[in-house]
Amino acid sequence: MLQLDKLDVCYGSFKALSDVSMVVETGELVVLLGANGAGKTTLFNAISGLLKPSAGHIQFEDKQLNGMKPNAIVSSGVVQCAEGRKLFPQMSVMQNLMMGAFVHRRDRQGNKKRLNEVLELFPILEDKAQQPAGSLSGGQQQMVAIGRAMMSRPRLLMLDEPSLGLAPLVVKQMFETIKQINSLGTTVLLAEQNAFAALKIAHRAYVMENGNLVMEGDRETMLGNEEVRKAYIGA
Repeated sequence: MLQLDKLDVCYGSFKALSDVSMVVETGELVVLLGANGAGKTTLFNAISGLLKPSAGHIQFEDKQLNGMKPNAIVSSGVVQCAEGRKLFPQMSVMQNLMMGAFVHRRDRQGNKKRLNEVLELFPILEDKAQQPAGSLSGGQQQMVAIGRAMMSRPRLLMLDEPSLGLAPLVVKQMFETIKQINSLGTTVLLAEQNAFAALKIAHRAYVMENGNLVMEGDRETMLGNEEVRKAYIGA
């Protein structure tokens, strides 16, 4: 579904990503592990068209994403839920959700159907629909952020640090919902520092360090890898 081939991304003379090649197959839930500054967000922004690669290719299904505008990439089915939620705090929960439907704004029936699906995933948002998004708890705001991304009807959903700053119980619920989204048919690429929780729901994982992919494997292999456990799980 998604294939990256020898991808480089630079900020001026600084090479943030170097020779990154990876594959995400249809239906998978793939985790990208790495510490702060490893390059995970840079990779997501390159896939989303927010950063221009200096070398390499990004292919999604039968499309080359290199050079495509971000809105066209969203329309093609690749949607990013950014780190830090990036909500419009003064706008209502419902208005934030419907912003995600902008690329499908002419399909009112389809948007209504998708909204019902999002509210089934996050029932509490129906009760909070008219409240300002900024008045919600951190966990509820993350629900809005993921719900907004789902309103864009992704075939590939990229989630950047969705557990960041959330209480442990909320984190557990969030990962259960991400697993449910994947089981309902959406391919997921998940960037996370919470390695243990992420690997428990993943099919496969990559490890990124200093802009390079240094390791990959299936869930069991990564959970059992001593280097991964010491660096990211603390065991």
